[in-house]
Amino acid sequence: MTSDRAVARINLDAITRNCDRLRSELREGVELCAVVKADGYGHGMEESAEAALAGGATWFAVAGIREARELADFVEGTKPRVPLLIMGPLQRDDLEEVVACGFDLVVWSESHLLDIAWLAADVGRGGRVHVKLDTGMGRFGTRDADLATRLAITAAADPNLERVGLMTHFATADQRGDDFFAEQLRRFTGWTAPIKRAHPEVLVHAANSAAVLRDPAAHFDMVRCGIAIYGMDPFGEDPLARGLEPALELSSYVAAVKHCAAGESTGYGRRFIAAEETHIGLLPIGYGDGWRRGLSGNAEVLIAGRRRPLVGTVSMDSVAVDLGSDPTALALLGQPAVLIGGRGAERITAEELARRLDTINYEITCGLTARVARVHHSGGVARLAAD
Repeated sequence: MTSDRAVARINLDAITRNCDRLRSELREGVELCAVVKADGYGHGMEESAEAALAGGATWFAVAGIREARELADFVEGTKPRVPLLIMGPLQRDDLEEVVACGFDLVVWSESHLLDIAWLAADVGRGGRVHVKLDTGMGRFGTRDADLATRLAITAAADPNLERVGLMTHFATADQRGDDFFAEQLRRFTGWTAPIKRAHPEVLVHAANSAAVLRDPAAHFDMVRCGIAIYGMDPFGEDPLARGLEPALELSSYVAAVKHCAAGESTGYGRRFIAAEETHIGLLPIGYGDGWRRGLSGNAEVLIAGRRRPLVGTVSMDSVAVDLGSDPTALALLGQPAVLIGGRGAERITAEELARRLDTINYEITCGLTARVARVHHSGGVARLAAD
């Protein structure tokens, strides 16, 4: 148990099962890279990595050098050592550390590749590189397929470099029925096919969670899954319909119950004024914890197995819930309040909250702040995340 105002309980077994579920989509030999950036999408990076490893992940991916540092000791302790791919851009000052640690990194320019080769020679360890072709995302990577090929050839020929992979990223994999996904897949396949024929050892990878579930043709040699390993639907609909198990439950508790007469209000701006007599429950969670202000009067929570509407303005440290006029509402003082998760037949998903906010489920869990205690549990045993 924990006495915190708000708690995110993360079921590590669910992450393991989700990885196993995703692997069931893959043909034999295709590797699963678990994307654990942004503190494991709010679930805890190292704990999520360990759970993903138990579910068959053989690679990890993060966004930058700080995350790689945080995960380095865990990676070093895995037997055999799990490769760690830094997917985002790196400043030159970071490259020596990245090469010395043996992390994989992404390249898309000749100058960047030359810097890596020079630093690799200096530290006496080959630089592990993945050449990225921008097939349509319009972010990092080169749009020039000829340049990407030259980078791949150079990396293979330079004794200070190890050409590990060829990669891209899909812009619309989660928008089923669009034509652009197929166009990106065509461009990427056309670029990688001749290189793969000449060098079958090179690792080709493109698919995110949505692409894994959408089209086996996008699986290649490895897939990079983030949102789905945490049990959220990459298409923003229903994770259970995809055979995914949400790993995170967010809860608070009813810290106060107060009578509210008709005409009385609660919260900043008096956005809620009672039309009739009711009781207001106050929960100690707010936008300082990542419970967005846009949910003011625009969400429900589960208390005693029933949905209760949020009313008034979400504050930094609290939200208000309408408990109704029945005097039994007073007995709800101290009761748990589930903001993400299920009780009985009712459940509130990150996807539901995302629709209410006109955003995506990624943002719901990534937006939970450090003030929310993380409690990781597996096999019925809970443990509080380290500060």
